[in-house]
Amino acid sequence: MEVDLTLAAIILGTLTCGVGSVFAAFVLTKALLSRYQQHMLSLAAGALLATAFLHLLPEAFGSGASPSHLFMTLLVGLIFFFLLDKAELWHHGHEHGGHSHGHGHDAKAHAHADSGDVKVGGWSVLLGDSVHAFGDGIMVAGAFMADLNLGYAASMAVLAHEIPHHMGDLTVLANTGGVKNQALLKLSLSGFVTTLGGLLAYALLEGREFWVPYMLSVASSSYLYVALADLIPQLQKRLSAQATVHQILWLFSGMALVNCTQIFFH
Repeated sequence: MEVDLTLAAIILGTLTCGVGSVFAAFVLTKALLSRYQQHMLSLAAGALLATAFLHLLPEAFGSGASPSHLFMTLLVGLIFFFLLDKAELWHHGHEHGGHSHGHGHDAKAHAHADSGDVKVGGWSVLLGDSVHAFGDGIMVAGAFMADLNLGYAASMAVLAHEIPHHMGDLTVLANTGGVKNQALLKLSLSGFVTTLGGLLAYALLEGREFWVPYMLSVASSSYLYVALADLIPQLQKRLSAQATVHQILWLFSGMALVNCTQIFFH
């Protein structure tokens, strides 16, 4: 029964952060709330940082695994995501410093959209999102297999992060000659890959739980890299005092969101 509950939680969590983030982005875009995208970036950054530092890493280090091995995994993970980002930018010739979102699928989307290759740009967004979603599913599943409450927090962090990115993706896909409803369907199918990644991780990690702390370290490196190399640089702008206060409040709101999620599901 414990195994079935974990599997059900993985499916629910990955569907929520994978497909749910697409529908949330669609609703926000339709409601003309895209002007709040900067606030959502602050929220996402806070959620990712809190999940990594307050939940994933403490769980990993409390498992009894070697701290030096976990720190090495964290370091290698950060370097891996940095090199992956560099490979994506190099492959697509992305040289739009003012438009860069740092993340692979966003970089590809902007590179193709700016170069006029709109149709290919749309497929590039879908491919990049699918690969990224698959990795998210694996990491969220690892969190659920360590602790259900930890999995819910990880799902909420991914959800908060993916909504603002999907808002941009929907705009790119809607400009590929289709309509927004078609863009929603395509991006939802891409988001469903998150669940496939979660199911694969469950199948591979079941009975091999000693790998879970290292999965949590890799997940932490992913969340930290996204927050520090992707989201926060977008927030580093000269703002008025009031706008800066709002930005900080949204950042702490993201942290509070993750903690409230754990309390709610406890």
